[in-house]
Amino acid sequence: MRMNFRNMLLVVPAVALLLCPVCTDAQEKDKKDDNGGWHERMKVEKIAFLTNEMDLTSAEAEKFWPIYNQAEAEKKEGFKSTFITFEALNKAIKEGKSDKEIVKLLEDYVAAQQIGTEVDKKYIEKYCEVLPASKVAKLYLAEEGFRRQQINRLGKNDGAQGPMGPMANTKGNKGTRRAPAMPAETPQN
Repeated sequence: MRMNFRNMLLVVPAVALLLCPVCTDAQEKDKKDDNGGWHERMKVEKIAFLTNEMDLTSAEAEKFWPIYNQAEAEKKEGFKSTFITFEALNKAIKEGKSDKEIVKLLEDYVAAQQIGTEVDKKYIEKYCEVLPASKVAKLYLAEEGFRRQQINRLGKNDGAQGPMGPMANTKGNKGTRRAPAMPAETPQN
């Protein structure tokens, strides 16, 4: 990804807009470990990627990023719900709970997974109020492109360090990375 000078000028205010809530949240978090700033680095990289791929003007970026941050906060809550319901379902199966209980937990899990999709549907209209539809479409394509880029990066282990740090070579776990149970708390977008 090559970033031209105009897009770099857009990234700086976008990063500032995105990180403003982070400054206030940081004081409330009681020094929670962010694994060496991994979440912040990822967030800044994502902002640059999306800004470049969407070809946002500075006026568009100023209107777009607050809406995007709000949508991401709602998606984050959906992710938390998905994680909680997944854990409850997994525990119920391990404990041999009744089919009735498992069906209820399964329904809760599937409903929690739908939150992200519902947020996306809800925000399309809001994005279209501040951006042309083509740029809104580019947003969703760019988010998927960024996700794939990160998966490829992890697969290649090109030095990027995620929440688990560099790949550990421990007994019985030769060169593989264990997925974290839950990502570390990320600053509010």
